Amino acid sequence: MAQNFDMVVIGAGPGGYVCAIRGAQLGLKVAVIERENLGGICLNWGCIPTKALLRSAEVFHLMERAKDFGLKADGIGYDLDSVVKRSRGVARQLAGGVGHLLKKNKVTVLMGEATLTAPGKMTVKTDKGTEDVTAKNIVLATGARARELPGLEADGDLVWTYRHALVPPRMPKKLLVIGSGAIGIEFASFFNTLGADTTVVEVMDRVLPVEDAEISAFAKKQFVKQGMKIMEKSTVKKLDRANGKVTAHIEANGKTETHDFDTVISAVGIVGNVENLGLEQLGVKVDRTHVITDEYCRTGADGLYAIGDVAGAPWLAHKASHEGVMVAELVAGGHPHPIKPNTIPGCTYCQPQVASVGLTEAKAKEAGYEVKVGRFPFIGNGKAIALGESEGMVKTVFDAKTGELLGAHMVGAEVTELIQGYVVGKTSELTEEDFMHTVFAHPTLSEMMHESVLDAYGRAIHF
Repeated sequence: MAQNFDMVVIGAGPGGYVCAIRGAQLGLKVAVIERENLGGICLNWGCIPTKALLRSAEVFHLMERAKDFGLKADGIGYDLDSVVKRSRGVARQLAGGVGHLLKKNKVTVLMGEATLTAPGKMTVKTDKGTEDVTAKNIVLATGARARELPGLEADGDLVWTYRHALVPPRMPKKLLVIGSGAIGIEFASFFNTLGADTTVVEVMDRVLPVEDAEISAFAKKQFVKQGMKIMEKSTVKKLDRANGKVTAHIEANGKTETHDFDTVISAVGIVGNVENLGLEQLGVKVDRTHVITDEYCRTGADGLYAIGDVAGAPWLAHKASHEGVMVAELVAGGHPHPIKPNTIPGCTYCQPQVASVGLTEAKAKEAGYEVKVGRFPFIGNGKAIALGESEGMVKTVFDAKTGELLGAHMVGAEVTELIQGYVVGKTSELTEEDFMHTVFAHPTLSEMMHESVLDAYGRAIHF
């Protein structure tokens, strides 16, 4: 006898479990199917455990700077196993919390693998056998996994993906990180801070290539200052592995050179988990491993939605969660607003942090806008100086004709927290006058947001 639900969510990551809970809150009979861990990659092998690792590195970095704050700290060191143990504990705690929330909201949890067999029908393979499940609405929230390029495949020993890097078998001495997106730069920052001789190779012309060019340049300067080697417009063609060593063949400027490392982290993107779901027979369109959807996450197949990483960029947990809520409300008969891509913030938790929302200066100009650009440096902010974090910048881009905030870009301490102020502003469609007339508390880092807006209009006070 098949179990029947109003909505079934396949995948219990930050998109799936949030969608399930919201659906249950709206009175739907909901089930969520998960083949591995409640909380998905984000809570177990992504966002959360990496931030726990990076926090340890940040504290270690501050301990090394104790003298700068008039403090004494001798014999500073770290225990990598303990650092990893803390990270795994944080992940377990939050994953357990997801289970509690699902139970509290009366969401049925089925641990197993789902395959769609017909519209509104699926089989779920569990450790107890296979059972049939039906639902009027099905939400794909199956996430994604690390992309592996030919010749650069991970082995868990010498060559790692992000999963291996989260539970490292050793501390790298000489590390190569392939790719300088958020994942690559965060691991490069972590291991470099703990003392690894770190090289980052990026195929594009700059690190953090999706960020504003000025922010990328500023971040690169800080990375190099910290001892990282940055190779831009470079490609790792192949890896030779032997006797605990990896020889990387790196092509740059038409020439290929070899460099030896003891560890390589491949962070060259992700691919959607679209296999073995039965999508083909339902006519679901897939482009480069990602399910094609409309602005409401509808796949085109009746009653079938796709959210989060499996539905394509931006590959961000908060985007997945927001899509999950939107779909649940749509299924429950509501009229939610579709997500506006330019209001989704991006955050990278390296040292220094990087955060942004909306259009870069270059993209705004490409789109035909006449722009007004404001900048404010951390060195001009009292709180930043008091914190000992005077390296950074806040940049804002406005439409010169209307005063609309087109984009905001930051690099420096705690900018991943600051960016939300601009996100609220974009979502609320505030203009430069709204920001100018807002009172910012003193002394705070947020004052730099105000000053950056003022600078765009020639009115900055402290710079």
